[in-house]
Amino acid sequence: MKRWQFILGITVSAVFIWLALRNIDLAKAWQALQTANYWWLVPAVAVYFVAVWARAWRWHYLLRPLKRIPVRAMFPTVVIGYMGNNIYPARIGELLRAYVLKRKENLPVSASLATVVIERVFDGVVMLGFVIFNLPALAAVSGDSGFVGNIQQAAIIGTIVFSVALAVFLLAALFPHQSLALFHRFAEPLIPGPFRQKVVGMVVSFWTGLESLRSPINIAMVFITSVVIWLLETVKYWFVMHAFSFAVPFFALMLMNGIVNLATTLPSAPGYVGTFDAPGIAVLTAYGVEGGLAASYTLVLHAALWLPITALGLYYFGKESLSWSNLETELADVRHEKAARL
Repeated sequence: MKRWQFILGITVSAVFIWLALRNIDLAKAWQALQTANYWWLVPAVAVYFVAVWARAWRWHYLLRPLKRIPVRAMFPTVVIGYMGNNIYPARIGELLRAYVLKRKENLPVSASLATVVIERVFDGVVMLGFVIFNLPALAAVSGDSGFVGNIQQAAIIGTIVFSVALAVFLLAALFPHQSLALFHRFAEPLIPGPFRQKVVGMVVSFWTGLESLRSPINIAMVFITSVVIWLLETVKYWFVMHAFSFAVPFFALMLMNGIVNLATTLPSAPGYVGTFDAPGIAVLTAYGVEGGLAASYTLVLHAALWLPITALGLYYFGKESLSWSNLETELADVRHEKAARL
């Protein structure tokens, strides 16, 4: 991790923590934490792991053109990836699970990363759908709040970015020979000679990872699965809400889910510190939830999303005989491969 990236992440998290806590009554937040009914975390964590299993199935489905891997074998790799995202900056978990898959199934890293990128694009589309679908309701409860305007602007920009990315991948998948011909004609000559052969091989391998998008049925299945995954995550938000003395509509939690997960794409300290919490508190206060109560709920929700999956990921990490001391060196080639692909 380059020092400037680490410093940037810490700085962004610090700013978001300040934004989250500047108007919060910490005494009320502490009181809410003391009186919460934490038994509601049991079904919340259970439904979250169902969502993670659904993610493993989706990845299994995307990888089928390359290799048929049982979902039960994909699940530990997905969990390890979550753990990597939670304790490393810069979403290193995505590289980690591509590396683990190569280690276990001998699949090219570039091809695996192509399916990971597809997942993230579909996730982004669904998250933006959650936000856009619920913007009128948020506007109604928060009046002239500038917060609404900021979300609307971000949603429009995000929609354009993810739509363009999705269109590019779909065109590349539907017209692989033509798109690769364009790459060979315009991009390949720009690659320095000593690296050209290796980079071209990576790009071709990446293109094979897009094969699952060549069927409209496959596209529909991936999209539907993505919606199910994020609805299950919202159900977790709903269960955790019952541990506290407030209630907002399920659609409000969908909006919160969409906004906080889009915000966590920003650089931050490991575990999305601040970038998860500030927007979550802001959405709840816009719906009339007292600031201290919103802060305590968001803190517990964040911990419930972070701790169980990280603990299980560490267990699978050890079970795969991976070593922290060697991991940085082993992932260096994966990072270089991703950088060359981009």
